[in-house]
Amino acid sequence: MDSESIRILATGGTFDKEYDELSGELYFKDSHITDMLRLGRCHLKVEIRTLMMIDSLRMTDADRQSILEHCLRAEERRIVVTHGTDSMELTAAVLGKNVTGKTVVLTGAMVPYTFGSSDGLFNLGTALAFVQTLPPGVYVAMNGRYFPWHSVRKNRERGVFEEAPLSTTSNKL
Repeated sequence: MDSESIRILATGGTFDKEYDELSGELYFKDSHITDMLRLGRCHLKVEIRTLMMIDSLRMTDADRQSILEHCLRAEERRIVVTHGTDSMELTAAVLGKNVTGKTVVLTGAMVPYTFGSSDGLFNLGTALAFVQTLPPGVYVAMNGRYFPWHSVRKNRERGVFEEAPLSTTSNKL
């Protein structure tokens, strides 16, 4: 495996949701990452693996353990994890406490990619840039910003990720 390639692990979340026009419900079919990379004219060498297609509110400790194991086993030193925003900081904490010597960036979207007005394409692009430039560690990248795993939270009132005191994220585990 090329040490310069980037592993992308897809886990679902709003990033990959589809809209059923008849029922009005959101559901999962396939990941949109390949289409997003093509649309963004990405010329990076990436290896994409879909681990699961679930809403992060339904993510279990076993799911987080699976993501961790894939990060640890990956030959690549750079890993992007697409993830639902509702529990992204929890998964980031699991990875941050256990992954060393690699740069891991979690990202997601507030609006599904298929809606056309999604922030997902931008967030994926910035995550790919951050994973190439940040030192080893675990980060969350949303809305053009990155945050170390131990000091990030989702501000549900504003719909953005922001810096959080170290104790805020640590107490949620």
